Amino acid sequence: MITIQKTITLPDTYPLERLGRLEDLLFFDIETTGFSGDYTHLYLIGCTYFQKGTWHLIQWFADTRQAEKELLDAFFEFLKRFKILIHFNGDRFDIPYLLKCCERLGLDYHFDDLISIDIFKKIKPYRKLLKLENMKQKSIEQFLGVHREDKYNGGQLIDVYREYLHTHEKFLFDLLILHNADDLRGMPSILPILNYADLFESDFTLCSHKLYSYTDEAGYSHPFVNLLWESPYSVPIPLEYTLNPLSLELHDNCLACNLTLYEGTLKYFYPDYQNYYYLPLEDTAIHKSIGEYVDRSARKKATAKNCYSKKEGLFLPQFGSLWEPSFKEEYKSSLTYTLYDDKTLWNDTVKNSHYAHEIFNYLTGQL
Repeated sequence: MITIQKTITLPDTYPLERLGRLEDLLFFDIETTGFSGDYTHLYLIGCTYFQKGTWHLIQWFADTRQAEKELLDAFFEFLKRFKILIHFNGDRFDIPYLLKCCERLGLDYHFDDLISIDIFKKIKPYRKLLKLENMKQKSIEQFLGVHREDKYNGGQLIDVYREYLHTHEKFLFDLLILHNADDLRGMPSILPILNYADLFESDFTLCSHKLYSYTDEAGYSHPFVNLLWESPYSVPIPLEYTLNPLSLELHDNCLACNLTLYEGTLKYFYPDYQNYYYLPLEDTAIHKSIGEYVDRSARKKATAKNCYSKKEGLFLPQFGSLWEPSFKEEYKSSLTYTLYDDKTLWNDTVKNSHYAHEIFNYLTGQL
């Protein structure tokens, strides 16, 4: 086994204190000859860590097939110094792979005492919101404007490693070590993506709400409300969405949203329709306690679809059931509304924050 240690300089791209104490963090990446630890081999483990005010890089390289066990022994002994493991897609690949290798070699190692932070897993729920083509690391780099040219990928390096085992040529060794080191040095470049997860999961403070209207080409007036929230976190790349009935801009720590209001008549559907009659002539439902006094010819048993009363006014679209009572255009309409009252609607700070999250959930489901 060959061990490489050096100090390195890593760019300050994300406040790592959000993840934990700097000295408790360990970034790691592995190189293997395949996808399964059952029958392929681990040949390189690389880590970066912070100690005594400096970032360090350490790598363990299997210069022979038999050195695989030494790598695992060295890595897991080193791991005892840390509490938080940070990686990209390690929960699905790196960690299970290492555990399979340990099982194959009869080693009793585990990750049970560690907190695992998977950048892939943290950002995956927001892939659609971020308009990522896929969840590969290069797609995230492209989104963030990071340009890194890899001469080789992990698959191509398998043959390089096999050739190294036969020849032990230094230039092959250098290629293998450099690729892993570049991956570890490149990890900070994608950490800013975590700002989006921080923001989407944070509480929002509603800073302003203003009612406006615009006039279309036919001369009709359309009311809308402009909402401005702030988050404790800022995002590196602005985002914009337009999806009826809203348009949204996300920049820095601000979320600005225009929501088209519904002006007209909507329906409130009673959930316990078995206790109601429907009156066709009035196009409304009434409770049976009152409906008993209505002529039988003017009433019929209500169904879920016609068990409603009507309300006229100005309505705010909802993307959940935050405010009650909620109204719909029709029974199967997915979008619900609440009566718009500019003086009382925005008085609840908790609901104001939840409403921002419901907008994000709506976008995620519709994009």
